[in-house]
Amino acid sequence: MASFMDKIIIFDTTLRDGEQAPGASLNPAEKLEIAHALVDLGVDVIEAGFPISSRGDLESVKEIARSVKGTVICALARAVKGDIDAAYEAVRHAKRPRIHVFLATSKIHMQHKFKKTEDEVLRLAVESVKYAKKFCADIDFSPEDTTRTERKFLFKILKEVIAAGATTVNIPDTVGYTEPDEYADLVCAVKENVPNIHKAVISVHCHNDLGLAVANSLAAIKSGARQVECTVNGIGERAGNASLEEIVMALRTRKDIYKGFNTSIVTANIYKTSRLVSKLTGFAVAPNKAIVGGNAFRHESGIHQDGVLKERSTYEIMRPEDVGFSGSGIVLGKHSGRHALKERLKELGFKLSDGEVARINTRFKELADKKKNIFDDDLISVVQDEIKLVEPVWILLGFEINSGTKINPSAKVDLKYKNNISSAQSNGDGPVDACFKAIDKATGVKGELQDYRIEAVTKGKDALGEVILKLKAKGKVVTARGSSTDIIEASVRAYINALNKIESL
Repeated sequence: MASFMDKIIIFDTTLRDGEQAPGASLNPAEKLEIAHALVDLGVDVIEAGFPISSRGDLESVKEIARSVKGTVICALARAVKGDIDAAYEAVRHAKRPRIHVFLATSKIHMQHKFKKTEDEVLRLAVESVKYAKKFCADIDFSPEDTTRTERKFLFKILKEVIAAGATTVNIPDTVGYTEPDEYADLVCAVKENVPNIHKAVISVHCHNDLGLAVANSLAAIKSGARQVECTVNGIGERAGNASLEEIVMALRTRKDIYKGFNTSIVTANIYKTSRLVSKLTGFAVAPNKAIVGGNAFRHESGIHQDGVLKERSTYEIMRPEDVGFSGSGIVLGKHSGRHALKERLKELGFKLSDGEVARINTRFKELADKKKNIFDDDLISVVQDEIKLVEPVWILLGFEINSGTKINPSAKVDLKYKNNISSAQSNGDGPVDACFKAIDKATGVKGELQDYRIEAVTKGKDALGEVILKLKAKGKVVTARGSSTDIIEASVRAYINALNKIESL
């Protein structure tokens, strides 16, 4: 059971394990923006990356360590000196640095991946923790594939790494194999059979291969785990990780079950952070996703609607505003001034300069001329579309299309490149294809479209549309978005945003 107000440490690995999800790729500026958002969200630890994996990842973690304050900045390393050196180089300028060392301990991994004995793995684990401890006081150790590791060996290796200086020991369900009762029993067994476990924090890291990552994490908390590794929107390798927002809101909503547990998460920032991560990774949030999905607080059944109108708690166990969904939805119209826009943006949590507000105001006025009511989600989409994380190389000046059922679609685009105007025309299978081919001609860059999606930001015939696409060019793959009430314009904006990201890499 929990003692009075036990703190659950939220260890966010969106920038490390989350980015390892197939198709997710973030540039340094995007990682930095997410890191700042995670601080505003209130996470305790940010696992910023795996520095040995690439020079770019090392530099990205280093910039986060230098720039992001108010939380622990952690870097991942294998039980190898070179990895640990890179991890320390990356986090050494953080006010509160951490090195996270991992080493597989299950028989299947030791025999087939490492071809090492238990004694060899134990020696490597202890040596790596001792080596990391020379650089950093805060050391997290993970015996990879814990849930398929023989318990006797697990207890032994945890005892030895704690003695070597590990301050946190993780119990990862690396392949999402376990279930709640089994996982809770494992955490209890660790507490009972590792004599020096009181000297370290027990952490858990659950994957969602069987859809049990959140359930397993919550079961582990009840059994004594005090750190949870998770990601925004549950993104991650294969089926993903435990979802940060689901864990936090379960602890908050079911205080009758999780008595005495608390986190530092500012729940009103959950939705905004979810949108940001979705936008930058290109991973859409499913409408039925718990907590942050578009349908999470919508009621279509007549019985449900009647009940909610009479008393919200009949069908809502959380208030939308608790996680950052807007209360009224409609915020501004075409007659709203810049001051009202600036105040609403501030209420939505955006910290923008006067120049950025001016740019948003220009897009806002254009949008207000096309649709009657501007919703909060419209504003969020415009801000995320307009506030560029990279200096644009190509700027859209305008485009024209000619299309119809009996017409071969054609497009003309005008782009600004430095102080020059570059124009081009092309035909295509449809107006969007024609625009993309015209942009390729105008820029001289051949893009290969790998994914393309359209989403309505809000409801109605005049809804703002977001286009999310993945583009490969110059040997690089990026994800980008564009928004407009015109889906062709949104597509053009997204394509140009992608080319600008490629030029910045």
